[in-house]
Amino acid sequence: MSEQESAVVVGVGASQGLGAALCRRFAAGGLHVLIGGRTAENLERVAAEIASAGGSAEPFVMDCSQEPAVAAMMAASEAAGRTLRLAAFNAGGNLRVPTLEIEARLLERMWQVNTLGGFLVGREAAKRMLPRARGTILFTGATASIKARPPFLAFAAAKHGLRAVAAAMARDFGPQGVHVGHVIIDGAIDGERVRTNLPDFAASKGDDGLLNIADIADAFWHLHTQPRSAWTFELDLRPFKEPF
Repeated sequence: MSEQESAVVVGVGASQGLGAALCRRFAAGGLHVLIGGRTAENLERVAAEIASAGGSAEPFVMDCSQEPAVAAMMAASEAAGRTLRLAAFNAGGNLRVPTLEIEARLLERMWQVNTLGGFLVGREAAKRMLPRARGTILFTGATASIKARPPFLAFAAAKHGLRAVAAAMARDFGPQGVHVGHVIIDGAIDGERVRTNLPDFAASKGDDGLLNIADIADAFWHLHTQPRSAWTFELDLRPFKEPF
């Protein structure tokens, strides 16, 4: 993989989270990674981890729902003569809110982060990939992408929208040489959020009962490296004991 190729990951938080795992995997694959998220301290920590492992990365503080910020990050991905090859949209933010307690502003913000953010990242990445007829755009979905259940109505509405964005882009850009994929995470992720906020739940799942972040990242990388004669649009991942 050329040193002049780059990747962007939007939606990076804690080091032990999926966004950070995607950054580490893409860097291990030889790409210069732009690490996008809202908290500078988290992004700098992930960039330092990648550098210590011999990879190349830089933090980029941004809000994925803001069009100028997304455009600036994509422009930075091709600075210094680099070529954008891979973009991953991982922003989310699941909240448990009873249906009758959902305020309009909450539903709007969920849509802005998940659906609008995904659209902006996909569009700006495609602008750079389509002229070369090459590249990969991947979106992180959830169980809520295909199942709308209370008390997750707001999250499900936003994730359904993101899935529609991904599907339309796949049908539009695929024949032009750009691979678009949507990865449904159907289960709890073994990361800092679950381990910190739901320790009893995490313990109850037992060995391999939670989705390992490095294993998920490997699945994303597999999608990126698929030959174009056999591309996957949608991939669903869950622990072996997760009912579905």
